[in-house]
Amino acid sequence: MRVPYHQVATRTAANSARSALALLSASVGATGLAAAAADPGLLAIVDQHAAAVRDSLDGDRRPLTPAALAGYAEGVRAAALEHGLVPPAGPVDWSAPSWLLTRLLAVCALVRTLDPRHLEPA
Repeated sequence: MRVPYHQVATRTAANSARSALALLSASVGATGLAAAAADPGLLAIVDQHAAAVRDSLDGDRRPLTPAALAGYAEGVRAAALEHGLVPPAGPVDWSAPSWLLTRLLAVCALVRTLDPRHLEPA
C-alpha cells in the first residue's frame, strides 16, 4: 500500500514538532515551571513572555499548535545562537533567568495549554 507523500510529510512534521516540544519541556520546562510556581515574580514574567509569544503567533485568532510552538522555539534558539547566546550547560538559576530561557519557558507554559490529544504520537 502506498501512502500519499503529503500525508507522510505531515505526520513526520507533526511528530518532529511533538518531539522538539517534549525535549524542550524536559530540559527547560520541568524545572522552570516548578520555579515559576514557587516565585510569583518569575511567574508574572513568564506570563508576559507567553502573551508576547501568543501574540506573535496570532494565537488570539487561530489556535496554537505544536508545530507553531516548536517552530517559534527553534527560531528563538537559532537567533540566540547567531548572537552568541547559548543556553547554560548545567542547572539553571531560575532566580535570574536570561531573556532566552524565559522565552523558551514561556513556550513550555503555552505547550501546557494545548489539547493533550495534539501532543500524542500519531
